Amino acid sequence: MPTTKSKIRARRRQQRRKKPEVWKLRLYVAGQTPRSIRALANLKALCEEHLKGRYQVEVIDLLEHPQLARGDQIVAIPTLVRKLPVPVRKIIGDLSNTAGVLVGLDLRQKG
Repeated sequence: MPTTKSKIRARRRQQRRKKPEVWKLRLYVAGQTPRSIRALANLKALCEEHLKGRYQVEVIDLLEHPQLARGDQIVAIPTLVRKLPVPVRKIIGDLSNTAGVLVGLDLRQKG
């Protein structure tokens, strides 16, 4: 008969395997530069293919709201920040390296 501790461990393992219902992503850009536009297009394509119906994207234009860069410690743009699921992860660039972005977001294992 399983002990209470083993039941708790089994429940925790099961919860870790589950993907969160909603992924919260924040893309920091600076205006409508070609890199910013490319980053947003690449992000939308990636999300539609791998997170369809389970994601929220917030785009923050640092030309309009420069004070928001401090909260997520943004040092380069474009930068994608995965807020949920935790832990927070950051990816810098136009997100054109799909394999690297998938690994960075923890949607795919290295290999």
